[in-house]
Amino acid sequence: MKEQKNHDYLQERLYKPIQRKRFLRSIALAGGSLMVGLTACRKDGQPGSGTMDVGVADIGILNFAYVLEQIEAAFYIKANASYYNNAPLSEKQVLFDIMHHEMAHRDFFKKLLGSNAIGTLQFDFSSVDFTSRDSVLKTAKILEDIGVEAYNGLGPFIQSTDYLKIAGKIVSVEARHSAAIRDLLNPRSADFAGDDAVDPATGLERSRTPNAASGGQSIVATCNSFLLTKISASTLP
Repeated sequence: MKEQKNHDYLQERLYKPIQRKRFLRSIALAGGSLMVGLTACRKDGQPGSGTMDVGVADIGILNFAYVLEQIEAAFYIKANASYYNNAPLSEKQVLFDIMHHEMAHRDFFKKLLGSNAIGTLQFDFSSVDFTSRDSVLKTAKILEDIGVEAYNGLGPFIQSTDYLKIAGKIVSVEARHSAAIRDLLNPRSADFAGDDAVDPATGLERSRTPNAASGGQSIVATCNSFLLTKISASTLP
């Protein structure tokens, strides 16, 4: 019953339309939310000390998803707080809509996990030049791609059918984000479903577990490159 209530909550958060007239007001609020996120402490009150492990089994998987969503939400909040140079309205709207999806995902996992949730993370986006379109969109592509890979990679290990259904709905949204960002980078090309995202032999989306390396770096390592509060997933597949 609890899982169904949380499922309904996610449906409501994602279905609720974004009113365009609130666009500028939401952007202003996003800037404030970013500062809160960047200065937040760990759950144990020791900012930046040690490493937080996501946990085991379904709770560990949900916490890892929560990590991904926290990073994505914080990134898009910052990207929307001050757009890259000469950003057209159409691209601002894409980033704005994705931001709201990621914030909904983040809030959903926090509510679902309750007392089992890891703490609010501290972020490090110093490697991103938020004035540069290329830097912002390529970072967005990295985050969306690893999100899709991680959800797909961990899906077979989720024990709860309710959680599995929810993960399936979220990963499909993340894949839409990935395709949208890829199309902005390479308009009207086949890159929206490039070979690095979709296996051309099977037509299936690529998947990866958190600690599996691809291109020399695991998803955990990629996450930590955007975090001051480091995480580990030592007990996950």
